[in-house]
Amino acid sequence: MYLGDTMPKNEVKTYTVKVSENTMDKMKEYFEDKKREKTPPYAVFQANEADTVVTLYESGKAVFQGISADIDANIWIETEKHLNPDKKVTYKVAGSEGKKKIITKNNNLYYSNSIGSDEVGTGDYFGPIVVTAAYVTKDNIKFLEDLGVRDSKKMTDEHILKIVPEIIKKIPYSCMILSNKDYNSKYNENMNMNKIKAILHNKVLLDLTKEYKNVDYVVVDQFTTPSLFYKYINESIEKQQNITFVTKAEDQCLSVACGAIISRYVFIKEFDKLSKMVGVTLPKGASTLVDEAGVKIVKQHGDAILNEIAKCNFKNTEKIKDLAK
Repeated sequence: MYLGDTMPKNEVKTYTVKVSENTMDKMKEYFEDKKREKTPPYAVFQANEADTVVTLYESGKAVFQGISADIDANIWIETEKHLNPDKKVTYKVAGSEGKKKIITKNNNLYYSNSIGSDEVGTGDYFGPIVVTAAYVTKDNIKFLEDLGVRDSKKMTDEHILKIVPEIIKKIPYSCMILSNKDYNSKYNENMNMNKIKAILHNKVLLDLTKEYKNVDYVVVDQFTTPSLFYKYINESIEKQQNITFVTKAEDQCLSVACGAIISRYVFIKEFDKLSKMVGVTLPKGASTLVDEAGVKIVKQHGDAILNEIAKCNFKNTEKIKDLAK
């Protein structure tokens, strides 16, 4: 499901998304070779992305106009969510009178026995990727609601660190940590971020579905289309079948919410270990603060250390190496 599912086919759409400075930096890098010669007043740039016109304003307002505006807007909404997990993403759709899309809870999904998975760390330059699947039965719902389990992006790290030890005592889960070193060795033109995520999701889901059979739904917080997900895991020996792909699944499904929260808990712990290892408090995301920390680390330890603590395909790597010279 995309933002534009309720829009008529082939209608020109306009989406306005508020993005943070670090997301603006990513957009400027991405659209560098796609910019138009003329720029509207107060705009950083205007660019063409297939049949979508993208305009980024100095205020942080990003406007997407075109037949595929919903798809392109979703890409940058997801980037904003990954880079700034503690901030709520706001957007407007032309003709919606400024109202945000309301997510209606699917009671059949929420009040079910489910296995759900979610990941953390894909938008962070430093730190690993963590993917977790959790098995939540109807009997667990009140327990999790009493703990305040919800969308992990709406929870503080302090709250997550407090409640996850209680959750893992009662909720079965499977967790995989992909270290930066392993990520860097795997990432190439045939193994992009979404393929890596799909393979990890497939593994943790299989771990639980093999053991727990009383399951109504197997749910993934959708990060790509179902057809691409199955294409990404095509080479896997075993493939999880009958997956329900749901956007904003943390609000819809407690097993996904648990998967996200446990992933974030593990990510925080691993992130702290890396900070102690390099003697620098590492910032999350991929902003200029990350570049500054990276320069400090490279000057102390040499640039080879980045392979151990960072995702080296990010643009930050080039900046850090240049600034550290």
